[in-house]
Amino acid sequence: MKMLYVDCCISQRGPESRTRALAGAFLSAFRESHPGAETETVSLETMDLKPLLPDFLNRRDALKGRKAFGGPEYALARQFQAADAVAVAAPFWDLSFPSVLRIYIEHISAIGLTYHYEADGCHGDCKARRLAYLSTGGDVEQAENLGVLYWKQLCAMFGIPRFDHVFAGGLDLDPGRVPALMEAACEGARQLGREF
Repeated sequence: MKMLYVDCCISQRGPESRTRALAGAFLSAFRESHPGAETETVSLETMDLKPLLPDFLNRRDALKGRKAFGGPEYALARQFQAADAVAVAAPFWDLSFPSVLRIYIEHISAIGLTYHYEADGCHGDCKARRLAYLSTGGDVEQAENLGVLYWKQLCAMFGIPRFDHVFAGGLDLDPGRVPALMEAACEGARQLGREF
């Protein structure tokens, strides 16, 4: 089994990132429960991802027309498509998530590789059976968390049948409650990781 971990734990706290702690709880439990699994990490904070502008899109479309998905233009999409399971970790920013994660999504959304169209609509071509979205935020979670809704819909587009998420919220409301809130969320992440 191959787990793809998409690390978007961007934080001024650096190694003390609360999102990183939540992701770490999930990944540790996953590795303990799946000792033979391979984990591959994509660290978005260290990548130089660019938005898909016309020149890049034209190159990609020309390659797609020949079903030539082996080049660097499709590297992230190939990696995502081949994963057996996916975990995405990102803080709750500006009602969704950091912009670099949106750019990553542009790179993995590749017609003919991660999804395709038929007469009845979009069909996913990704191998993963599950995706976990792990997030933290200063406020309490809203019922229509846009980051959660976005990834839930992406799972449907990519053909990933099961979506799970853990949100550690309210972290900026009362500093005294942060350890308890984080521990409760990390325990939820550990439970998810064990049975993922």
